[in-house]
Amino acid sequence: MEALIPVINKLQDVFNTVGADIIQLPQIAVVGTQSSGKSSVLESLVGRDLLPRGTGIVTRRPLILQLVHVDPGDARKNEDSGREGEEWGKFLHTKNKIFNDFDEIRQEIEAETERISGNNKGISDEPIHLKIFSPHVVNLTLVDLPGITKVPVGDQPNDIELQIRDLILKHISNPNCIILAVTAANTDMATSEALKVAREVDPDGRRTLAVVTKLDLMDAGTDAMDVLMGRVIPVKLGLIGVVNRSQLDINNKKSVADAIRDEYAFLQKKYPSLANRNGTKYLARTLNRLLMHHIRDCLPELKTRINVLAAQYQSLLSSYGEPVEDQSATLLQLITKFATEYCNTIEGTAKYIETAELCGGARICYIFHETFGRTLESVDPLGGLSTIDILTAIRNATGPRPSLFVPEVSFELLVKKQVKRLEEPSLRCVELVHEEMQRIIQHCSNYSTQELQRFPKLHEAIVEVVTSLLRKRLPITNEMVHNLVAIELAYINTKHPDFADACGVMNNNIEEQRRNRMRELPAAVPRDKSAAKGPAPVSGDSPASGADVDGVKAPSAVPPGGDQDATGNWRGMLKKGEDAPGSGPGSPLRGAVNLLDVPVPVARKLSSREQRDCEVIERLIKSYFLIVRKNIQDSVPKAVMHFLVNHVKDSLQSELVGQLYKSGLLNDLLTESEDMAQRRREAADMLQALQKASQVIAEIRETHLW
Repeated sequence: MEALIPVINKLQDVFNTVGADIIQLPQIAVVGTQSSGKSSVLESLVGRDLLPRGTGIVTRRPLILQLVHVDPGDARKNEDSGREGEEWGKFLHTKNKIFNDFDEIRQEIEAETERISGNNKGISDEPIHLKIFSPHVVNLTLVDLPGITKVPVGDQPNDIELQIRDLILKHISNPNCIILAVTAANTDMATSEALKVAREVDPDGRRTLAVVTKLDLMDAGTDAMDVLMGRVIPVKLGLIGVVNRSQLDINNKKSVADAIRDEYAFLQKKYPSLANRNGTKYLARTLNRLLMHHIRDCLPELKTRINVLAAQYQSLLSSYGEPVEDQSATLLQLITKFATEYCNTIEGTAKYIETAELCGGARICYIFHETFGRTLESVDPLGGLSTIDILTAIRNATGPRPSLFVPEVSFELLVKKQVKRLEEPSLRCVELVHEEMQRIIQHCSNYSTQELQRFPKLHEAIVEVVTSLLRKRLPITNEMVHNLVAIELAYINTKHPDFADACGVMNNNIEEQRRNRMRELPAAVPRDKSAAKGPAPVSGDSPASGADVDGVKAPSAVPPGGDQDATGNWRGMLKKGEDAPGSGPGSPLRGAVNLLDVPVPVARKLSSREQRDCEVIERLIKSYFLIVRKNIQDSVPKAVMHFLVNHVKDSLQSELVGQLYKSGLLNDLLTESEDMAQRRREAADMLQALQKASQVIAEIRETHLW
């Protein structure tokens, strides 16, 4: 059992070499307020003055103190080791340097503290590792933590209390840590900050041992009997009282050995019934026993943790790859793997499937059928066309002669204008697919081909080649999509099978229009009756005066020089004060009509025929537009797949090999990043440390210590 503590010290040495704290080894953390006597307790356990002393905050970095018991004659057996005497110390940061003078150890602790924490009361969570070899100590691993404080001093930040608290909790939260809560006897135990912090992480008190210091400084007439008996604050692991050296004793160079003798005498005098269960020597033996049992309980979980970490670091080291020996084969292998993973990501068969968002082929499918499809469906077939626009197009297509039917030219002009609106969303679809294929490069670099992170120049070269290939295919694909729309515009196929229904609707409307017009006309006068009447009369019922001809009201003739009112006759078109053409002296055209002066109505109500014509054109445009939209929605994704996606998939491997697989580029492309080399070394060192730790634990089983 006693040999278990050196085993833990050996494990601590193994992990100290790699600077890792991923394994939480069993240890004892000393917690207390400033000036509660923590440092004095530690020095009593060591038996030598080795810790910095003073007022205010002295311990400003965690000190991991390993006490190693050695035989008294060990120093004489190793005279060439540089050790003098039977006690010595070693720091981790000074490598193999031996410290025989404990004053030098204290000075080194102060210097190392100031190197990291500054010289004005600053703190740091980076620990100092110190190992003490002595025949007068028991095997222990102790952690001296900064004292709990409330008010910042020096250059300490305003949140110094929280920083120290977090630092303490970081160590004592370790389930393999025994908490040594130090409280001065001349304070109320109910206000002990050390016990309060310990209870937060160890509410059951299964790994908390209380130490009551300064028993000799209690007020006259009082004692610590109730406290030491556990009647005030019960602690499962117990309470142990000690007597520290005063500052005067330290100034007078009183030795620790003399202080321990005086402590024993004080306990025999003041607490005779409790003397054998208190004091520094009893505290050392208790800590040794607690630590041994704690180590024994922690070893199974510790062994499992080490094995799991060893497997993880072995896998990590494998992912970093071995140093390159055959550059040509390595380059070709990486190029082939990247091209394969790129194509697999598009096909949806990649090894690493993204779960947070759509990626690769799935996103391209979403662009085709969701983004592009919905965008086309949102395009209004008659968007941007007003009724006046349609009517104007119909009139412009008829020329100077009024037409009986809706001119086909107006339909073609208007439908081309609407079909042209499908080009912009089609080109945007190409752009989105191009962007996604660019994103696939980064996806493959991050998840699929991690080996590329070893060679940053190769990674940059591959990205450049693929980007260049995509850039070359983009204008070709855009041109094809542009041609698809241009093809639809080149020939308006009114004989399209799906357009027949719309034409039928138009013909029905025209036929209905003709029938309605015929209903509006009165019955025709027979031609023979009109001829039997003889010469046309000149009276007021003659055709010249507005009589009906074949049932139709004929316009009245204007008598020479006669004036007409402004109710529809030409006289109403003259300006006020002007005469009729040829009526005045000097010129036969005096008082000519100026048509530019006739006001054009901004808006008016359409006649029934105009409204019917517009409705016919709208129906035809909408019907033909939907046919073209369906064609575009089907043909654009096919064009993008053929000219961009599939072409890149088919030519990516050959493009990469042709651009990169050259003898002159091998050394440059396969230059490993310094960061990757550093991580490989760290992973290899950690794996080696874990393997050594596993061997140490295996030795414990073989020697039946566990």
